[in-house]
Amino acid sequence: MRIAEVVRNTRETQIRVKINLDGTGQKKLSTGVSFLDHMLDQIACHGSLDLEINALGDYHIDDHHTVEDVGITLGQAVAMAIADRKGIRRYGHAYVVLDESLSRVVIDVSGRPGLDFHIPFTRERIGNFDVDLTIEFFRGFVNHAGTTLHIDNLRGINTHHQVESAFKAFGRALRMAIEIDERLVGQIPSTKGSL
Repeated sequence: MRIAEVVRNTRETQIRVKINLDGTGQKKLSTGVSFLDHMLDQIACHGSLDLEINALGDYHIDDHHTVEDVGITLGQAVAMAIADRKGIRRYGHAYVVLDESLSRVVIDVSGRPGLDFHIPFTRERIGNFDVDLTIEFFRGFVNHAGTTLHIDNLRGINTHHQVESAFKAFGRALRMAIEIDERLVGQIPSTKGSL
C-alpha cells in the first residue's frame, strides 16, 4: 500500500495530509481556503488519489502561508508514499481543456525539484483567492516531492478556467507518473540506477 500521512505544525499553520496513491479519488478536504479545496478536489479526482487534508492557518494575515504549506505537506506525503520510486513510470503528462482554456502539465518524478510555470492570468483574484498563490502551491509541492514540473496554460481568458484546467492536468499527469509499470517492477526508472 502506497499510503503516507504527514503532519506539519508551524507558528503560521497546522496541517495534516493523508494520501493513498492507489486510491479512487475519495477525499476529505478542509483547508479554510475554499478555492484551494476546490482545486485539491480536482487533484484527488483526476489523479485517482485518496486524499485527506486538514489545515488551520493565519487567515487574518492572508491565505499565503496556508496555500504554500499545503503544497509543501502534500509534496512530502507524495514523496513518502512513493518511497524509493521503484517500478513507477516516472514521467507523466496531460492536456486538459475547460471551455476556452487549455492547459498542459508535464512531470518528472525524478527526485530533483524544479518548476517552470506559465499561466498568463487575466485577473488577480478568483473570488477571494489571490491567483499568485497558485505558483506558491506548486513551488511548495515540487520542492518537497522532488519533482520537476512544467505547467503551461496554452489558451484561456477566464482565470478560474485557467487555474482549474492546470490543476486537473496536474492530477492526471501525476497519476500517470506514479503508476506502477508492470515491466519495471522493482526497478528504478533511470540509467543512473537511482532517483
